[in-house]
Amino acid sequence: MTAFVRTPDENFDNLKDYSFSPNYHAWQDMRMHYLDEGPADGPVALLLHGMPTWAYLYRTMIPPLVEAGYRCIAPDHMGFGRSDKPTDIHWYTIARHQEILSTLIKSLDLKDITLVCQDWGGPIGLAQAVMSADRFSRLVIMNTWLHHDSYEYSDAIKNWNQNWHEGGNFCREKPDMGLLMTMTAGLVEPGEALPAIMGGELPSLSTEAQAMYDAYLAPIKGLPDEAYNGMRRFPLSIPVDSWENGNGAMQAHCYETLLKWDKQTSFIWGCTDAVFTEAWGREWAARMNASFDSIDDAGHFLQNTHGEQVARFILERR
Repeated sequence: MTAFVRTPDENFDNLKDYSFSPNYHAWQDMRMHYLDEGPADGPVALLLHGMPTWAYLYRTMIPPLVEAGYRCIAPDHMGFGRSDKPTDIHWYTIARHQEILSTLIKSLDLKDITLVCQDWGGPIGLAQAVMSADRFSRLVIMNTWLHHDSYEYSDAIKNWNQNWHEGGNFCREKPDMGLLMTMTAGLVEPGEALPAIMGGELPSLSTEAQAMYDAYLAPIKGLPDEAYNGMRRFPLSIPVDSWENGNGAMQAHCYETLLKWDKQTSFIWGCTDAVFTEAWGREWAARMNASFDSIDDAGHFLQNTHGEQVARFILERR
Protein backbone atom coordinates (compact mmCIF):
# COMPACT_ATOMS: atom_id res chain seq x y z
CA MET A 1 0.00 0.00 0.00
CA THR A 2 1.16 3.52 -0.81
CA ALA A 3 1.46 5.86 2.17
CA PHE A 4 -0.47 9.01 1.27
CA VAL A 5 -2.72 11.69 2.70
CA ARG A 6 -6.01 12.90 1.24
CA THR A 7 -7.19 16.49 1.52
CA PRO A 8 -10.63 16.84 3.15
CA ASP A 9 -13.34 17.87 0.68
CA GLU A 10 -14.36 20.79 2.87
CA ASN A 11 -11.02 22.47 2.19
CA PHE A 12 -12.37 23.29 -1.27
CA ASP A 13 -15.69 24.79 -0.24
CA ASN A 14 -16.48 28.39 -1.19
CA LEU A 15 -13.34 29.16 -3.20
CA LYS A 16 -13.67 32.36 -5.23
CA ASP A 17 -14.52 31.84 -8.94
CA TYR A 18 -14.29 28.08 -8.51
CA SER A 19 -17.59 26.21 -8.64
CA PHE A 20 -16.47 23.19 -10.67
CA SER A 21 -17.42 19.64 -9.73
CA PRO A 22 -14.67 17.14 -8.87
CA ASN A 23 -13.98 13.97 -10.83
CA TYR A 24 -11.55 11.19 -9.91
CA HIS A 25 -9.34 8.80 -11.84
CA ALA A 26 -8.20 5.65 -10.01
CA TRP A 27 -4.48 4.95 -10.25
CA GLN A 28 -3.27 1.92 -8.31
CA ASP A 29 -4.43 2.49 -4.72
CA MET A 30 -4.90 6.27 -5.02
CA ARG A 31 -7.04 8.74 -6.88
CA MET A 32 -6.18 11.61 -9.19
CA HIS A 33 -8.54 14.56 -9.32
CA TYR A 34 -9.53 16.27 -12.57
CA LEU A 35 -12.09 18.76 -13.81
CA ASP A 36 -14.29 17.77 -16.74
CA GLU A 37 -16.28 20.76 -17.98
CA GLY A 38 -18.05 21.34 -21.27
CA PRO A 39 -19.66 19.15 -23.95
CA ALA A 40 -18.64 15.49 -23.81
CA ASP A 41 -18.34 15.39 -27.61
CA GLY A 42 -16.39 18.65 -27.98
CA PRO A 43 -12.73 19.01 -28.87
CA VAL A 44 -10.63 18.58 -25.73
CA ALA A 45 -8.60 21.29 -24.03
CA LEU A 46 -6.18 19.46 -21.72
CA LEU A 47 -5.10 22.08 -19.18
CA LEU A 48 -1.95 21.22 -17.26
CA HIS A 49 -0.58 23.03 -14.23
CA GLY A 50 2.88 23.10 -12.69
CA MET A 51 4.32 23.97 -9.29
CA PRO A 52 2.90 25.01 -6.79
CA THR A 53 -0.52 25.28 -8.42
CA TRP A 54 -3.50 23.03 -9.22
CA ALA A 55 -6.59 23.11 -11.46
CA TYR A 56 -7.70 26.34 -9.76
CA LEU A 57 -5.07 28.00 -11.97
CA TYR A 58 -7.45 27.64 -14.94
CA ARG A 59 -10.57 29.00 -13.22
CA THR A 60 -10.97 32.03 -15.53
CA MET A 61 -9.98 30.17 -18.71
CA ILE A 62 -12.43 27.29 -18.46
CA PRO A 63 -15.70 29.29 -18.87
CA PRO A 64 -14.77 30.98 -22.20
CA LEU A 65 -13.27 27.75 -23.56
CA VAL A 66 -16.43 25.83 -22.63
CA GLU A 67 -18.58 28.56 -24.19
CA ALA A 68 -16.57 28.10 -27.40
CA GLY A 69 -17.38 24.38 -27.40
CA TYR A 70 -14.33 22.84 -25.74
CA ARG A 71 -14.43 20.00 -23.26
CA CYS A 72 -11.95 21.16 -20.62
CA ILE A 73 -10.01 18.49 -18.75
CA ALA A 74 -7.84 19.95 -15.96
CA PRO A 75 -6.10 17.32 -13.80
CA ASP A 76 -4.23 17.83 -10.56
CA HIS A 77 -0.89 16.03 -10.57
CA MET A 78 -0.47 13.60 -7.69
CA GLY A 79 0.60 15.59 -4.64
CA PHE A 80 -1.38 18.65 -5.73
CA GLY A 81 -4.91 20.01 -5.52
CA ARG A 82 -7.56 17.41 -4.72
CA SER A 83 -5.36 14.51 -5.85
CA ASP A 84 -3.87 12.18 -3.25
CA LYS A 85 -0.49 13.09 -1.82
CA PRO A 86 2.09 10.32 -1.32
CA THR A 87 4.21 11.13 1.72
CA ASP A 88 7.53 9.70 0.48
CA ILE A 89 9.38 12.45 -1.39
CA HIS A 90 11.21 9.83 -3.46
CA TRP A 91 7.88 8.52 -4.77
CA TYR A 92 7.66 11.60 -6.98
CA THR A 93 9.39 11.42 -10.36
CA ILE A 94 8.58 13.19 -13.61
CA ALA A 95 8.40 9.82 -15.34
CA ARG A 96 5.71 8.76 -12.88
CA HIS A 97 3.73 11.97 -13.39
CA GLN A 98 3.93 11.32 -17.14
CA GLU A 99 2.76 7.75 -16.69
CA ILE A 100 -0.23 8.71 -14.54
CA LEU A 101 -1.35 11.38 -16.99
CA SER A 102 -1.11 8.83 -19.82
CA THR A 103 -3.49 6.53 -17.97
CA LEU A 104 -5.99 9.36 -17.48
CA ILE A 105 -5.91 10.25 -21.18
CA LYS A 106 -6.42 6.64 -22.21
CA SER A 107 -9.04 5.93 -19.55
CA LEU A 108 -11.14 8.86 -20.77
CA ASP A 109 -10.24 8.02 -24.39
CA LEU A 110 -9.44 11.66 -25.07
CA LYS A 111 -8.99 12.63 -28.73
CA ASP A 112 -8.70 15.82 -30.76
CA ILE A 113 -6.73 17.25 -27.84
CA THR A 114 -5.45 20.80 -27.63
CA LEU A 115 -2.68 20.59 -25.05
CA VAL A 116 -2.38 23.73 -22.92
CA CYS A 117 0.74 23.49 -20.78
CA GLN A 118 2.88 25.70 -18.54
CA ASP A 119 5.73 25.14 -16.08
CA TRP A 120 6.06 21.39 -15.27
CA GLY A 121 2.90 20.86 -17.31
CA GLY A 122 5.23 21.28 -20.30
CA PRO A 123 7.55 18.28 -19.81
CA ILE A 124 4.69 16.14 -18.48
CA GLY A 125 2.18 17.11 -21.18
CA LEU A 126 4.44 17.39 -24.20
CA ALA A 127 5.60 13.82 -23.55
CA GLN A 128 1.99 12.75 -24.12
CA ALA A 129 1.96 14.39 -27.55
CA VAL A 130 5.13 12.53 -28.45
CA MET A 131 3.93 9.17 -27.14
CA SER A 132 0.33 9.41 -28.43
CA ALA A 133 0.53 11.89 -31.30
CA ASP A 134 -2.67 10.62 -32.89
CA ARG A 135 -4.68 11.88 -29.92
CA PHE A 136 -3.39 15.46 -30.20
CA SER A 137 -4.36 18.08 -32.76
CA ARG A 138 -2.73 21.21 -31.34
CA LEU A 139 -0.11 22.37 -28.84
CA VAL A 140 -0.40 25.57 -26.81
CA ILE A 141 2.89 26.15 -25.00
CA MET A 142 3.27 28.74 -22.25
CA ASN A 143 6.27 29.64 -20.05
CA THR A 144 7.86 26.21 -19.88
CA TRP A 145 10.77 24.28 -21.37
CA LEU A 146 12.14 20.92 -22.38
CA HIS A 147 15.61 19.97 -21.24
CA HIS A 148 18.19 19.46 -24.00
CA ASP A 149 21.94 19.84 -24.45
CA SER A 150 21.97 23.46 -25.59
CA TYR A 151 19.36 24.74 -23.14
CA GLU A 152 20.72 27.47 -20.86
CA TYR A 153 19.03 27.61 -17.48
CA SER A 154 18.29 31.14 -16.29
CA ASP A 155 19.68 32.51 -13.04
CA ALA A 156 16.09 32.65 -11.76
CA ILE A 157 15.51 28.93 -12.26
CA LYS A 158 18.89 28.09 -10.74
CA ASN A 159 18.00 30.18 -7.70
CA TRP A 160 14.58 28.53 -7.47
CA ASN A 161 16.20 25.11 -7.50
CA GLN A 162 18.82 26.10 -4.94
CA ASN A 163 16.26 27.52 -2.53
CA TRP A 164 14.72 24.06 -2.11
CA HIS A 165 18.04 22.49 -1.11
CA GLU A 166 19.33 22.42 2.46
CA GLY A 167 19.86 25.97 3.65
CA GLY A 168 17.58 27.48 1.00
CA ASN A 169 14.71 29.84 1.75
CA PHE A 170 12.01 27.25 1.01
CA CYS A 171 13.72 24.25 2.58
CA ARG A 172 11.60 24.39 5.71
CA GLU A 173 8.55 22.86 7.31
CA LYS A 174 5.29 23.62 5.46
CA PRO A 175 6.63 26.28 3.05
CA ASP A 176 3.84 28.76 2.34
CA MET A 177 3.37 28.58 -1.41
CA GLY A 178 -0.07 30.18 -1.16
CA LEU A 179 1.66 33.37 -0.15
CA LEU A 180 4.13 32.96 -3.01
CA MET A 181 1.21 32.85 -5.47
CA THR A 182 -0.32 36.05 -4.10
CA MET A 183 3.10 37.69 -4.42
CA THR A 184 3.58 36.61 -8.03
CA ALA A 185 0.09 37.96 -8.79
CA GLY A 186 1.18 41.38 -7.52
CA LEU A 187 -1.21 41.28 -4.56
CA VAL A 188 1.52 41.22 -1.89
CA GLU A 189 4.84 43.03 -2.07
CA PRO A 190 7.95 40.81 -2.06
CA GLY A 191 9.27 42.75 0.93
CA GLU A 192 6.26 41.50 2.90
CA ALA A 193 5.79 38.06 1.36
CA LEU A 194 9.32 36.63 1.46
CA PRO A 195 10.02 37.38 5.15
CA ALA A 196 6.58 35.97 5.97
CA ILE A 197 7.27 32.76 4.02
CA MET A 198 10.55 32.33 5.89
CA GLY A 199 9.18 33.46 9.24
CA GLY A 200 5.84 31.70 9.10
CA GLU A 201 3.70 34.74 9.93
CA LEU A 202 1.01 35.76 7.44
CA PRO A 203 0.95 39.50 6.65
CA SER A 204 -2.26 41.48 6.39
CA LEU A 205 -3.96 40.65 3.08
CA SER A 206 -6.51 42.48 0.97
CA THR A 207 -9.82 40.75 0.24
CA GLU A 208 -8.58 39.78 -3.24
CA ALA A 209 -5.25 38.51 -1.94
CA GLN A 210 -6.94 36.54 0.86
CA ALA A 211 -9.25 34.80 -1.65
CA MET A 212 -6.32 33.75 -3.81
CA TYR A 213 -4.26 32.74 -0.79
CA ASP A 214 -7.08 30.56 0.53
CA ALA A 215 -7.43 28.81 -2.84
CA TYR A 216 -3.76 27.92 -3.15
CA LEU A 217 -3.54 26.90 0.50
CA ALA A 218 -6.66 24.70 0.28
CA PRO A 219 -4.93 21.53 -1.03
CA ILE A 220 -2.56 21.31 1.95
CA LYS A 221 -4.42 23.22 4.68
CA GLY A 222 -4.32 21.28 7.93
CA LEU A 223 -2.18 18.47 6.49
CA PRO A 224 1.15 17.25 7.89
CA ASP A 225 4.46 18.43 6.50
CA GLU A 226 4.81 15.26 4.40
CA ALA A 227 1.87 16.43 2.27
CA TYR A 228 4.15 19.14 0.88
CA ASN A 229 6.57 16.63 -0.65
CA GLY A 230 5.02 16.78 -4.11
CA MET A 231 5.72 20.52 -4.13
CA ARG A 232 9.25 19.98 -2.86
CA ARG A 233 10.08 17.39 -5.47
CA PHE A 234 9.26 19.49 -8.55
CA PRO A 235 11.95 22.15 -7.90
CA LEU A 236 14.44 19.46 -6.93
CA SER A 237 13.68 17.64 -10.21
CA ILE A 238 14.92 20.46 -12.45
CA PRO A 239 17.85 18.93 -14.38
CA VAL A 240 20.13 21.93 -13.91
CA ASP A 241 23.18 19.82 -13.12
CA SER A 242 22.23 16.25 -13.93
CA TRP A 243 20.29 14.27 -16.52
CA GLU A 244 19.20 12.03 -13.65
CA ASN A 245 16.67 14.66 -12.58
CA GLY A 246 13.41 15.47 -14.31
CA ASN A 247 13.53 12.52 -16.71
CA GLY A 248 16.04 14.63 -18.64
CA ALA A 249 16.71 12.08 -21.36
CA MET A 250 12.99 11.85 -22.16
CA GLN A 251 12.70 15.63 -22.16
CA ALA A 252 15.52 15.89 -24.70
CA HIS A 253 13.91 13.21 -26.85
CA CYS A 254 10.60 15.09 -26.75
CA TYR A 255 12.28 18.37 -27.63
CA GLU A 256 14.00 16.94 -30.72
CA THR A 257 10.88 15.04 -31.78
CA LEU A 258 8.61 18.07 -31.48
CA LEU A 259 10.90 20.20 -33.64
CA LYS A 260 9.43 18.06 -36.44
CA TRP A 261 5.81 18.43 -35.19
CA ASP A 262 3.59 19.05 -38.23
CA LYS A 263 0.38 20.07 -36.45
CA GLN A 264 -0.68 23.46 -35.18
CA THR A 265 1.44 24.96 -32.41
CA SER A 266 0.83 28.23 -30.58
CA PHE A 267 3.07 29.87 -28.01
CA ILE A 268 1.59 32.28 -25.46
CA TRP A 269 4.12 33.89 -23.17
CA GLY A 270 4.18 35.98 -20.01
CA CYS A 271 7.05 38.28 -20.88
CA THR A 272 8.10 39.49 -17.42
CA ASP A 273 9.00 35.91 -16.44
CA ALA A 274 12.64 35.70 -15.34
CA VAL A 275 12.48 31.89 -15.13
CA PHE A 276 11.46 31.13 -18.72
CA THR A 277 12.33 34.31 -20.55
CA GLU A 278 10.62 35.89 -23.53
CA ALA A 279 13.82 35.38 -25.56
CA TRP A 280 13.69 31.62 -24.90
CA GLY A 281 9.99 31.43 -25.77
CA ARG A 282 10.53 33.25 -29.06
CA GLU A 283 13.53 31.09 -29.91
CA TRP A 284 11.58 27.87 -29.28
CA ALA A 285 8.54 29.12 -31.22
CA ALA A 286 10.76 30.01 -34.19
CA ARG A 287 12.31 26.54 -34.18
CA MET A 288 8.83 25.01 -34.32
CA ASN A 289 7.53 27.49 -36.94
CA ALA A 290 4.82 28.41 -34.45
CA SER A 291 2.86 31.55 -33.69
CA PHE A 292 3.94 33.60 -30.67
CA ASP A 293 1.54 35.78 -28.69
CA SER A 294 3.11 37.87 -25.93
CA ILE A 295 1.47 39.27 -22.81
CA ASP A 296 3.87 42.02 -21.91
CA ASP A 297 2.78 42.55 -18.30
CA ALA A 298 2.28 38.87 -17.40
CA GLY A 299 4.76 36.79 -15.46
CA HIS A 300 5.38 33.09 -14.99
CA PHE A 301 1.82 32.23 -13.88
CA LEU A 302 0.02 33.97 -16.73
CA GLN A 303 -3.12 31.83 -16.34
CA ASN A 304 -3.46 33.08 -12.76
CA THR A 305 -3.37 36.77 -13.66
CA HIS A 306 -4.34 36.94 -17.36
CA GLY A 307 -6.48 33.84 -17.87
CA GLU A 308 -9.18 35.44 -19.98
CA GLN A 309 -6.58 36.98 -22.29
CA VAL A 310 -4.82 33.62 -22.63
CA ALA A 311 -8.14 32.01 -23.53
CA ARG A 312 -8.77 34.68 -26.18
CA PHE A 313 -5.42 33.96 -27.80
CA ILE A 314 -6.19 30.22 -27.82
CA LEU A 315 -9.53 30.81 -29.49
CA GLU A 316 -8.25 33.42 -31.99
CA ARG A 317 -5.51 31.06 -33.21
CA ARG A 318 -7.58 27.90 -33.66
